[in-house]
Amino acid sequence: MPTIRARIAQGTVVHADESPAWNPLHAKFPMRRINHQHGYSLDGACTNGAESYFSRLRRGELGHHHHIAGPYLLRYAQEAAWREDLRRVSNGEQAHGIVGLAMQLRPSVDFCGYWQRARGA
Repeated sequence: MPTIRARIAQGTVVHADESPAWNPLHAKFPMRRINHQHGYSLDGACTNGAESYFSRLRRGELGHHHHIAGPYLLRYAQEAAWREDLRRVSNGEQAHGIVGLAMQLRPSVDFCGYWQRARGA
């Protein structure tokens, strides 16, 4: 719970399922809860966005990644979030956006020398 509390902005309405694990969040955030035995979306509460994201992350691991190693979990999660956010954007627009951002940045300290198995820039 401390990790979640540290990363969710004050005033955010949190959507969660019926699991009691989410109960401590009621003290800090307005909550909307959904019981999936009664529906996927009721009274404005749903977890479809989160479920879609985790589904894409799992399919990525089973499909094109084959294994997600611990030290790189954040990178895989960020890629899955990017794919989820831009799933309705054309491939051409996605590529244009990536190239545009890449041209504005300096070489990555994480990936510089990756193929040569070297560390650092």
